[in-house]
Amino acid sequence: MRRSRLIAACQAAVVMGGALMLQGCVAGAVVGGTAAVVGGAAKAGGAVVGAGFDAVTTSDEETRARREREQRDYEREQRRCEQRQRQGKSC
Repeated sequence: MRRSRLIAACQAAVVMGGALMLQGCVAGAVVGGTAAVVGGAAKAGGAVVGAGFDAVTTSDEETRARREREQRDYEREQRRCEQRQRQGKSC
């Protein structure tokens, strides 16, 4: 499973590298550096690439948790406002 992620990441880097090289020499140099980093990570057993996937997953989970908290806070405030209105008070 981990090896297929690594291969997919390397393939994505190669595809993006090819697309960016069409943009000019500067982009080609950047892509070359990126490919070297990905290649080094692949030789290191995928630790860097795996950490990247973990970071993205963590970020997604944190974003989802924050949105859920905000939604709960909003709903709680709406209930409080409705209760105040039933008592004849403003929100």
